[in-house]
Amino acid sequence: MRTNDENGTCDTCCTPVPASTGRVVGHPGRERVLCLACRPVAPSRGTHHGWFERPLAALDFEATGVDAHRDRVLSYALVDPVHERESLVDAGVPIPDASAEVHGITASALVGAPSSREAITVVADWVQSLVDRRIGLVVFNAAYDLTMLRAEAARHGIRQPQWDRLLVVDPYVVDWGLERGGLGQRRLVDVAAYYGVTLDHAHDALADARAARDVAVEMGARHREAGECSLTDLMLRQHLWHAERVDDWNVYAVAKGRAPIDRHSWPLVSEPSALGPHQARTA
Repeated sequence: MRTNDENGTCDTCCTPVPASTGRVVGHPGRERVLCLACRPVAPSRGTHHGWFERPLAALDFEATGVDAHRDRVLSYALVDPVHERESLVDAGVPIPDASAEVHGITASALVGAPSSREAITVVADWVQSLVDRRIGLVVFNAAYDLTMLRAEAARHGIRQPQWDRLLVVDPYVVDWGLERGGLGQRRLVDVAAYYGVTLDHAHDALADARAARDVAVEMGARHREAGECSLTDLMLRQHLWHAERVDDWNVYAVAKGRAPIDRHSWPLVSEPSALGPHQARTA
């Protein structure tokens, strides 16, 4: 967001906004002026139809850290169109204090919880069931959670889901495709607030999974360009949006002497070195 260079009118409350006294939000071609008292408001629901009207599932993990390849799952939530399931996971590793402060999961809370192998088997089998049922899976910042699931399954010798057939809806990627970073920080809590979705217990796996699914539905219902298509078409658009975002990041990375990342690293990140800041934990 940046300061408005010219006089305008607040997009939310319609009051005059003299130059240099408000903010401009949105990407070029869809810019809006806001007074300092107002926050960006999502567009109203449209009359179009699309994938957001179909049953959707959602997945969320809480973990020992932000490295999807090396850190370990400590809890999961599976939100299915017909049921919900959540569980703590005893990964058998120390929990860093910084991580425990975020999600509140401590070693004592994991006493008696299923082992990683037991828990990841449940999650991987459930994801495969979504593939078989052709149900879309909503995951906020899928490059993190799905990469972690794949790494955990490989670690324990668990059969991988058919990743190439999985239909993913990633509100983190879709939001960038719609807004191009024009609304500032966009964690799950920020995007949920923008779309009027309740998220009372951020960093609780079940609360985050429910909110992510609700956000995805609102995105599809409020943005024709994102919602009026099939899940297969949405997958193609998300691949493109992710690649464009990575291209933007790589310009910055190269200028700072950092290694560029793979523009095709969604919804799974192939190499630990390819994990960019937008593919670390953002909830």
